[in-house]
Amino acid sequence: MEKAPSGPLKGLRVLDLTRVLAGPTCTQMLGDLGAEVIKIERPGAGDDTRGFAPPFWPNTQESAYFLGVNRNKKSLTLDIAAPEGQEIIHRLLETCDILVENFKVGALAKYGLGYEQLKAKHPGLIYCSITGFGQTGPYAPRPGYDALIQGMGGVMSLTGEPDGLPQKVGVPVADLFAGLYGCIGILAALRHRERTGQGQQIDIGMLDTSVAWLANQGMNYLATGENPPRLGNQHPNIAPYQVFPTKDGHIVLSVGNDPTFERFCKSFGCEQLLADERFQTNANRVANRDAVTEALTPVMQSRTTAEWVAALEERKIGCGPINKLSEVFADPHVQARGCVVPLQHASGETVKVIANPVRLSGTPADYRIPPPQLGEHAEEVLSGLLGMSAAELQALKDKGVV
Repeated sequence: MEKAPSGPLKGLRVLDLTRVLAGPTCTQMLGDLGAEVIKIERPGAGDDTRGFAPPFWPNTQESAYFLGVNRNKKSLTLDIAAPEGQEIIHRLLETCDILVENFKVGALAKYGLGYEQLKAKHPGLIYCSITGFGQTGPYAPRPGYDALIQGMGGVMSLTGEPDGLPQKVGVPVADLFAGLYGCIGILAALRHRERTGQGQQIDIGMLDTSVAWLANQGMNYLATGENPPRLGNQHPNIAPYQVFPTKDGHIVLSVGNDPTFERFCKSFGCEQLLADERFQTNANRVANRDAVTEALTPVMQSRTTAEWVAALEERKIGCGPINKLSEVFADPHVQARGCVVPLQHASGETVKVIANPVRLSGTPADYRIPPPQLGEHAEEVLSGLLGMSAAELQALKDKGVV
């Protein structure tokens, strides 16, 4: 039996018109926090990510990709291009607090489902639109994809070796950040609605959010007018804060300030560096980063990674191994924090998902519903929520609407 919601958003209902990653990331977060999420999918096909495989989860027809961002959702297949499908959306909106969509700009308006078309009838509706480039501006009509947003947003120009190609981040961060910023916007809009009773549209553009998380590098440019160079695994503002080779692999060494650098040098036989003006302050070390790397590389190669981790942690100097995913999920701290959650899938298989990292002491995230099979909850939503008869439901199935 499905577990009752218990999170801080318990009692809220979300109509989820999203697919792939940015939108589903947003709606999964809402679901994890207790909202009831009704995911609308295309009949016969569903969310594109159902086919983003291999790998499929063993003994299921679900891709690992889809499973990662679609728990705590009920799947209803619906052809929103059909008048009957649009009518069902309107009936569902009578019961919903939030609508999240990531269609191209203006696409939902063709079906009478744009924000301007809905707000008069549903003044309290919170309507979150997640697109590549936002609802306005010269690029608004363009489709948005993670890799091209990483390129256009600047992070690829900052990532990679100095003499190598620009590199994208190894996971789709532009999608993920857009989804999380969308969730933040929704939570703020809920607070506003508590005070005023009024909903609003939240306009999330992936390019906007990518510019926002340029963070220190974006500010470095604004302060100097100079494009930051690619530095490989080095930090633009701190040294040494980078990857070093060890006797048997590599390690990240993070020396965040001058006292820590002094402690490192005195602990590991490098006192002579403290008398060298190039190394005496962080600003000098950043200006002479190549010399820092040259001086410390043979030192770091004198011990194994495990030996360095033990020695540096004992002296409270930041460091860490570079783990493969097999090592990440086997890490005792990751396991102690419960970063993987097993769920019983409708196929009968147990699937593992990555836990929500937001740890609330009073209303923690819960895991009520495993990622759904396509259309799994059609009867529950249409008959249970909207009161549709079995004959009406069958007629919609026969017409391919559901």
